[in-house]
Amino acid sequence: MPSLIDLMLEGRPVQQHSPWPRATVDASVWTFAASELAHGRWSLLGLWGEPSTVHMAIMDGHTAEVATVSLDCPDRTYPSVGKHHPPALRLERAINDLFGLSAEGLPDTRPWFDHDCWAVRFPLGNRINALSKASPYHFLPVEADGLHQVAVGPVHAGIIEPGHFRFTASGETVARLEQRLGYTHKGIEGLMTGANLERAVQLAGRVSGDSTVAYAFAFSRAAEAALQLVVPDRAAWLRALLAELERLANHLGDIGAICNDASFTLMHALCGVLRESILRASDTAFGHRLMRDIIVPGGVTRDLTEEGREIIRTTLHTIRLRFPALVELYDNTASLQDRTVDTGVLKAALARQYAVGGYVGRASGRSFDARRTLVYAPYDALRFDVPVLNEGDVNARVWIRVREVEQSLLLIDQILDRLPDGPLGTHAGHRREAREGMAIVEGFRGDVLVWLRLRDGKVERCHLRDPSWFQWPLLEAAIEGNIIADFPLCNKSFNCSYSGHDL
Repeated sequence: MPSLIDLMLEGRPVQQHSPWPRATVDASVWTFAASELAHGRWSLLGLWGEPSTVHMAIMDGHTAEVATVSLDCPDRTYPSVGKHHPPALRLERAINDLFGLSAEGLPDTRPWFDHDCWAVRFPLGNRINALSKASPYHFLPVEADGLHQVAVGPVHAGIIEPGHFRFTASGETVARLEQRLGYTHKGIEGLMTGANLERAVQLAGRVSGDSTVAYAFAFSRAAEAALQLVVPDRAAWLRALLAELERLANHLGDIGAICNDASFTLMHALCGVLRESILRASDTAFGHRLMRDIIVPGGVTRDLTEEGREIIRTTLHTIRLRFPALVELYDNTASLQDRTVDTGVLKAALARQYAVGGYVGRASGRSFDARRTLVYAPYDALRFDVPVLNEGDVNARVWIRVREVEQSLLLIDQILDRLPDGPLGTHAGHRREAREGMAIVEGFRGDVLVWLRLRDGKVERCHLRDPSWFQWPLLEAAIEGNIIADFPLCNKSFNCSYSGHDL
């Protein structure tokens, strides 16, 4: 069976691409790669476009080899990957909306990002200054007796991003859920084009506000790979500290919010207090509650003082004192367990097929964690476990978060104890010739991928892929057979990003 490296040899390698290989291939090799994805031998990491080219990032799950194959599309068409491998469907619909590249054989050709309100078609390709004049968006039909539809969103109660959910139900039982997203499309990849590194990393950190560290981390590592920059040790360890603080705050918030959607508001309040303590400690230590604009190509912009170190240690001590009691409260509240156990089950086979990461994947038996599988500094020098469960329900997704809170506490202790001295950064500089880099960083939701091309110190093209791209479709599968009233609970247990998906 050909390996990913064998596949690279079939194509024309791109020399200035790091750290993993990229090669331009023909349509037959592209289709072969799609077939390998469909048979589960490889995993799809990303699929994105340029005005006349498509790129596909692939990983061999057995060897952890990563490679990118590219296909030129002079006639603006290419063989559909989604025809063989459903996780590519929405990605190909988005490529068509943004670049006007058509996937031949794509089973679903409806627009994805384009809601017919841009006044421009194919904004990143051959632009046409006109509305798309697309036919009204038709949701997929469900045929059976006694079915009715319930439309939810895109505007929701409370402070939440917009997304439309179309339920087809038999009584209260969901027969099908279909999502429509794209309402928070901000055009970040278009804004990236022509930006210098300082501006581009700021944009990356604003893709999804709750993952600003993860995105800045991934963008910076991709830029450093392209420019062959070596980050000083102290900066690398501070980056991991920022990433674990972000993970800790988000997991604590999610645990409480899931319980809140099961009408157990006490857990929501108590977890919210712990999350707030992390945000305040981050503000004291790094000058921003979400630690935005701290990670940049070459290093970090702020150091950790002794005061910052002590406030973080004090905060961790408080969490260690209070969090176990909250875990016990969750585990011993029968009415809460009745809502979360066996609700919203995601089968392991679907988790593998979609190569889904984060707590969604790990609660359904998929052990992938970029910190461990695609190890990067300083995690190669840190001790931690990757918790995995097989039940795949809301309860399992809560317990993965609980265990990851414990692991993040352990990691932060190690980082604070062993934080090396040294400079905070290396000057990025620039190269006149085109250079490309790719990075995958473990955010709190899962793996964040960034691919970019730099030329003369500016971004020529950048693609950012949120883990939610592969999680949103699985929420549709997990809710089937559950009652509509359990959707908020299932939805929050996934906690997919609207903004990160919509870019």
